[in-house]
Amino acid sequence: MTIKIQKIKTINELITEGANLFADAGLYFGHGTDNTLDEASYIVLGITKNLPLDNEQILSSEVSVDEQQKVLDAFERRIVERIPAAYLVGEAWFAGLPFFVDNNVLVPRSPFAELIEDRFAPWVDSSKINSILDLCTGSGCIGIASAFSFPEAKVDLADISALALNVANKNIQRHKLADRVEAMESDLFEGLANRQYDLIISNPPYVGHEELSNLPDEFYKEPQLGLDGGVSGLELVHNILVKAPEYLKEGGVLYVEVGNTDEALQQCYPVVPFLWQEFEYGGHGVFMLTKEQLLKYHTLFQAKLA
Repeated sequence: MTIKIQKIKTINELITEGANLFADAGLYFGHGTDNTLDEASYIVLGITKNLPLDNEQILSSEVSVDEQQKVLDAFERRIVERIPAAYLVGEAWFAGLPFFVDNNVLVPRSPFAELIEDRFAPWVDSSKINSILDLCTGSGCIGIASAFSFPEAKVDLADISALALNVANKNIQRHKLADRVEAMESDLFEGLANRQYDLIISNPPYVGHEELSNLPDEFYKEPQLGLDGGVSGLELVHNILVKAPEYLKEGGVLYVEVGNTDEALQQCYPVVPFLWQEFEYGGHGVFMLTKEQLLKYHTLFQAKLA
């Protein structure tokens, strides 16, 4: 298909055109938006540099020929190649903050944003958070957003992927946080010797192979390293549960997102009191455990690695 410029259009007209095209194309929406209109709006406003939209009068302004062609090209790639909008724009928003993204990192969409904005209340005493680890950081969005919510804290961003860490470092520089936020290559905790944290946050790969084989096309444009959690989806999670207490300070807490594998995790450890988080704005599958609880049930966690 080729979408051509018929006449100079306003932002609003382009959004409407995109939404109609997307509706006809049967796209999947789940990488920051959940409907055709929001997806088209994100592409148009992103390419025309109008995000966030502070003045709705902007919607009636005309789009230059050059930018209009960029928008139409993005619409075409979204439809033909099934590329998520954030990759086409080169930017995603998380917890009210903009982040550079490319196809070396997952598109930010975690419900952790709500917890971060609430400073993990009431389960965390924010006055006692001086060190944070964002494990399996990807773009760095979770750790960087946490650095804003906890302005006194030092934050480490850890990931096994050097390509993802390049993106994370760009976002550290973008938000001028190099004095407090550091990105480091690490296979889970292996590269973090002698470091301990008040708060560990992790959104690890947690998609099991059966679910992974049946995802919409858009998910296959993302790095599979960031999605593949092994046959069960819980291989990395079991490791995190075993090793996390060594990297937590006394009184420290662990938050992990496991998405749709939440029930499977609870079935693995029926006696473990995972504190499953509730979200006002949607999302599920995030638990919290204290260091004390991790140590109490360490034998159970260790058994899963045997």
